[in-house]
Amino acid sequence: MGDRPLMGKVALVTGGSRGLGKAVSRRLAEAGADVAVNYFRNREAAEHTCAEIRELGVKAEPVKANVADPQKLHLLFDEIAEKFGGLDILIANAASGVIRPAMELEVKHWDWTLNVNARSLLLMAQLALPLMQKRGGGRIVSISSLGSHRVLDNYTAVGVSKAALEALTRYLAVELAPHDVVVNAVSAGAMDTDALRFFPNREDILQTAERRNPAGRLVTVGDVAEVVAFLCSDASWMIRGQTVVVDGGQSLLI
Repeated sequence: MGDRPLMGKVALVTGGSRGLGKAVSRRLAEAGADVAVNYFRNREAAEHTCAEIRELGVKAEPVKANVADPQKLHLLFDEIAEKFGGLDILIANAASGVIRPAMELEVKHWDWTLNVNARSLLLMAQLALPLMQKRGGGRIVSISSLGSHRVLDNYTAVGVSKAALEALTRYLAVELAPHDVVVNAVSAGAMDTDALRFFPNREDILQTAERRNPAGRLVTVGDVAEVVAFLCSDASWMIRGQTVVVDGGQSLLI
């Protein structure tokens, strides 16, 4: 890719103010994109991320929305159209979920997890398409995890939601191709981020992942952000409906 292959593009990164989302927001900005940094609760973190991004010479604005709420998503995309004039790139990164064994899950746990992690991608794709069509096409990249096809402790609801996200990615890739919208997903290996703080065996997950990784280290948010940026570039035009695994080979040994 060139130095700034995304110059003039507008990107929305959901959950874009911290952890992996922040790394992706910054990487897209480094590539030249203006960035709408979505957050749900922590506006201070979003403002801080936007301030860092503006130092790269591009536009950045914090945009609040709970991606599980259809009405809030409509307002979010209206706000992006007003503040940025359109949308070229959608990064579906925001995630949540209940970490419990299957036999302990309640309906509300299931619905919340599926709505945040999978249904939101469908709704956002529907809302993003008109904005992308006005700009000649676009890119949608969603963030998945190895639990979509591997059994991880207490990961039932999240794993199923990520499997649904990957399936939806394939369907969207075909349906949106005539509109020049390219759709893919990235599945990240274990990373040392705040997302793991809800796991009671967090330290064991990280130590095992590092010890057993053929690459000799943990995956970093920078590793994943680099692949996301590539999937948003013209160089990835012929990659469609794929879930690109970024785990240093960890899943080969699970």
